[in-house]
Amino acid sequence: MKWFLSMGFVAMSLLAALPANCEDEQKLSNYERVSGVSGSLSSVGSDTLANLMTLWTEAFENFYPNVNIQVQAAGSATAPTALTEGVANFGPMSRRMKDKEIEAFEARFGYKPLPIRVAIDALAVYVNKDNPIQSLTVDQVDAIFSSTRRCGYPRDIRIWGELGLEGSWERRPLQLYGRNSVSGTYGYFKQAALCSGDFKNTVNEQPGSASVVQAVTASLNGIGYSGVGYVTSGVRAVPIAEVEGDTPVEANVATASDGSYPFTRYLYLYVNKKPDTPLPPMEREFLKMVLSEPGQEIVEKDGYVPLSPKIADRELQRITNE
Repeated sequence: MKWFLSMGFVAMSLLAALPANCEDEQKLSNYERVSGVSGSLSSVGSDTLANLMTLWTEAFENFYPNVNIQVQAAGSATAPTALTEGVANFGPMSRRMKDKEIEAFEARFGYKPLPIRVAIDALAVYVNKDNPIQSLTVDQVDAIFSSTRRCGYPRDIRIWGELGLEGSWERRPLQLYGRNSVSGTYGYFKQAALCSGDFKNTVNEQPGSASVVQAVTASLNGIGYSGVGYVTSGVRAVPIAEVEGDTPVEANVATASDGSYPFTRYLYLYVNKKPDTPLPPMEREFLKMVLSEPGQEIVEKDGYVPLSPKIADRELQRITNE
């Protein structure tokens, strides 16, 4: 019960912080090219943000043909080390840095890395398109994927009949797919869906978000978790209810934007910015473009949720003022 009260507070806090685009009279700023931007940048981190980083890079290079940006997307856990060792300018992450990651960076530079919110994601629970399951609750998701069941479901779930499916589905075993531990998606799902419990050792760990979706597409009994931006015609995102009796909520742009979908998170770009010292022009302009109208249009086209103008403006102020 204490966990649900705590998570309820977190959910309400996130809901308050998430954008209400229809009520916000502000507009995202346009991006205007400036002079003197050229050279090379590198990005190391999140697989979830891999496609977004590639699209942003292409857009930025259209503004600045003399710029070259290399993108590596091995997982969020690779971003803190890359920033700390100085081999990356950007550290895309689908979770916040852990305390020990921040401490390692601060031990080297004497200040903390700066997280910039760049988009919003809903983490969907996918089943094969031919699976008839209608909805799940958070504690059922936990009982499916975890060995600890900290969310409170009374029993383990291993076959589809234990979720109410009948006929040929009743005795079918669930085939579990997820991310590996280097992934921020793994870490976020562990916290939000497993109540910080432990994954079952039967979860088939995949190297990327797209790999999870592909595996579920190929497995009639499959169920896995991945960002909503990775949905394909071969899978279906199952609506999720916080608790039994609540109306299940679909994972989509609208429910991520208003915070009603349970597994909603910000996506981040971490940078090495010394307090009271401007970012180098290339890094500053890239982030300004990401937070501008054309940058956030890319977010929406890629299946994620753009920031509200208010949030985008706050992040712009942090780039220039902190």
